Amino acid sequence: MLKKITSFIFIILFFSSCAQKQVIHSTSATILIKTPTMKFYDKGFISKFNNYTQVQIYSAGKTILDMKIYKDRVCTSTFECESIKEFNRKYLSSSYEDDFLETVFNNNKKETVFRDKEHNILIKIKKD
Repeated sequence: MLKKITSFIFIILFFSSCAQKQVIHSTSATILIKTPTMKFYDKGFISKFNNYTQVQIYSAGKTILDMKIYKDRVCTSTFECESIKEFNRKYLSSSYEDDFLETVFNNNKKETVFRDKEHNILIKIKKD
């Protein structure tokens, strides 16, 4: 009997660990991210999950940016996860608040334009 219970628990844990994260909300958008160190512009998706926001940009059917924005870090397919502070310092500006990226991508506006001429940063999001 104990062997059956152990096997059952193992099977449940195995399948639950492989389960996909559930999307709370996803929208397609035209996204422009232009900074001195990053340049992305094309169609993509902004997907909100329980504990992160995912921004994906595609060009000619290929993913050119896959970025996951957590409360304390940013992860992309082009570099390992970095703290929000480190990401802001490297790619945006160290003067930006930790929740800057999350705020820009999670707002409910149809069109968002963020322009910082001092740091040469432009982020445009036009949701479909």
